[in-house]
Amino acid sequence: MSHPGTLVLIMGAAVLAPLLVFAAGRWVRIPLVIFEIVLGVLIGPDVLGWAHSTEVVDTLADLGLSMLIFLAGYEIDFAAVRGDTLRRSLWAWLVSLGLGIGLAFLVSGEDVLQALVVGTALTSTALGTVLPMLRDSGELKGRFGTVMSAFGAVGEFGPVVAVTLLLSGRRPAESAALLVAFGVITGLAVLWALRPRPPWFGRLAERTLHSSAQFAVRFVMLLLACMLGLAEVFGLDVLLGAFAAGVLTRIILQRAVPAAGGVVLSKVEAMGFGFLVPLFYVVTGIEFDLHALLHDPEALLLVPVFLLLVVLVRGGPVFLLAPRDLGRRDRAALALFASTCLPLVVAITTIGVDQKLLATDEAASLVGAAMISVLVLPLLATRVRAGARRPERAEEDGRAGRAAPARPAREGVDDSESW
Repeated sequence: MSHPGTLVLIMGAAVLAPLLVFAAGRWVRIPLVIFEIVLGVLIGPDVLGWAHSTEVVDTLADLGLSMLIFLAGYEIDFAAVRGDTLRRSLWAWLVSLGLGIGLAFLVSGEDVLQALVVGTALTSTALGTVLPMLRDSGELKGRFGTVMSAFGAVGEFGPVVAVTLLLSGRRPAESAALLVAFGVITGLAVLWALRPRPPWFGRLAERTLHSSAQFAVRFVMLLLACMLGLAEVFGLDVLLGAFAAGVLTRIILQRAVPAAGGVVLSKVEAMGFGFLVPLFYVVTGIEFDLHALLHDPEALLLVPVFLLLVVLVRGGPVFLLAPRDLGRRDRAALALFASTCLPLVVAITTIGVDQKLLATDEAASLVGAAMISVLVLPLLATRVRAGARRPERAEEDGRAGRAAPARPAREGVDDSESW
């Protein structure tokens, strides 16, 4: 099929996906990404055979992955992620990484590189899926939301660094040196971003917000391209550059154009979530090896095994190392939210397959488990969290009732009708 025909089918699937989310929302809340991947599988070579990956489509999908990681980096509020909570989240992820690689090594035998791919994929958190749910429930700014932001941020950033160190094909010392050099340059870029911008920068950004010039959006895209190029020069994975670009963009927009930063971000998100990111997920579905998954009983059996490993490897350390001021049910909800994964699992397995470190059937099993995690774990976490909130609200209402002084009845006024 020609490039335009494939692209039309992909964008048709991207348009159909939110319609299906809306239709299914009357009965169950299904994440948009599930429909995007499933529709990709449907139009892909293993089902209808209408769409096939091409060089142009793969390039656009790579840009979509970079945009996804860029937006994940932007979402992290480092001002809220610090202190004891940050230390606990770091230790939880490091324990997860060691546990994941160890268990994957036991499963894969003597294949160390395959164990690194699988073990790293088991440690990721889909922060972009979890945070909107907490925002909708009004808990993002509370204590639970702050802790989830910290653990989720490390669950996003840690696997990106691990991929760079462990799957670059270099010696660990060489990869570490290059990563440190990249980190130093990124740190200098952060210091530059923290400096006050010239007055003309903010004025020009606001003046061109609704014109064809779009200075701020073009500047953000230049920053993304520069960080991707810098990662490429150092021989590091471009995901690291995309993540760093998201962090830098947040700093610059908050300091240079605080009033219009949200508008700029909405334009970048429109470009990302309106075109590139759904294209990446639909292409992921097109390239999903459904035939290998369905015709290999072992690969199909690995789906629930990997799902259990995700909860054990990622959720277990989070539950044990969560801040002590959270109750048991809150820590259980935190572990389930942190175990929700998909975007980085898709990215890591894609890298593993491209480098011949992971078989396509194993990659399909991992992605299948990650899809179930996005579909099931946030719903379970929400229910657990709701159960934890009911006693708190009852206690708060009780305290408020005891503290409220009795209001004397006013003569001639029926208080039952005063509302």
